[in-house]
Amino acid sequence: MWLLRRAQRRRTALARRPLRTCARHAGRPYPRRGSLPRWSRWSRWSRWSRWSSWSRRSRRSRQGHRNRRRQGSPQSRGPHGQQQLHLSLRTTHPTDEHLVLGGALEAAWQTLTGAPRAGWATAEPVNLPWAPRQLTELARARAQKSAPTWLVAVGAPDRPAIATLRVVRTQAGVEEQITLAVGYAPGRRPALDALPELAETLATRHHLASMLIQLRPARADLTTPPHFEAPPVPLSFTLGPDAVRTIGRARAESAPDVRPTPLGVATRPALHYSLGDGTDPVAWQHLKSLDRHLKADR
Repeated sequence: MWLLRRAQRRRTALARRPLRTCARHAGRPYPRRGSLPRWSRWSRWSRWSRWSSWSRRSRRSRQGHRNRRRQGSPQSRGPHGQQQLHLSLRTTHPTDEHLVLGGALEAAWQTLTGAPRAGWATAEPVNLPWAPRQLTELARARAQKSAPTWLVAVGAPDRPAIATLRVVRTQAGVEEQITLAVGYAPGRRPALDALPELAETLATRHHLASMLIQLRPARADLTTPPHFEAPPVPLSFTLGPDAVRTIGRARAESAPDVRPTPLGVATRPALHYSLGDGTDPVAWQHLKSLDRHLKADR
């Protein structure tokens, strides 16, 4: 209000001030230095008035938004018990003409959803039934051109899940980079007890290199709302047998804050690190210290 009163006083003072002009050219007067023509004064007042009214409307809008958030709008109340489980894993297969890709994704999908894959494609919409041999032939044909292969797989509507698979040829062999997201409605809970068994299956049968599993409160249908959501929290991290041998078993087993569980063959084990229950963000600090420890001499 004091800004408005000051502007009104300035407007009155400018209106009473005589307009001083001098002739630069005949018939084309212009104001002397330090003076303003009346139309300019009114234009400046008009611009300030419009800005002031817009500012007041903006403040009222922000205040209304805060009040709605305090009252608990549908966007701020969260997903009401819905959860998403995120899995990121990497496998490295030796080059073999009889290799069939997609086995690691099948094992993870079956363990976490209890249902088979519905279809796959190299782009949306997904319109092909799940066929590991067909996607292997596609990846082999693209590898001959030194090109990676990317595809997406989806599940049934009653068991929402979506995954991406990237296949690339490296010096170590054929590498699969898999991301899988599974949605859980309030009546269903993630099978957290089955995660060590899944890690052992991937390590012993599907050449697991590494795997990170995270949990977050989010929509079970795997859609993304137009507002901020809490980030996922790490549940566990797994190192495959080859990665343990490369880092050194003694070093991998002496990680701070977390004690790993050996999986698979005793002479060539994989290591499974449990980081928490998916609710405490301190798990990010455990994962950071573990990563720093494993990469200290590399």
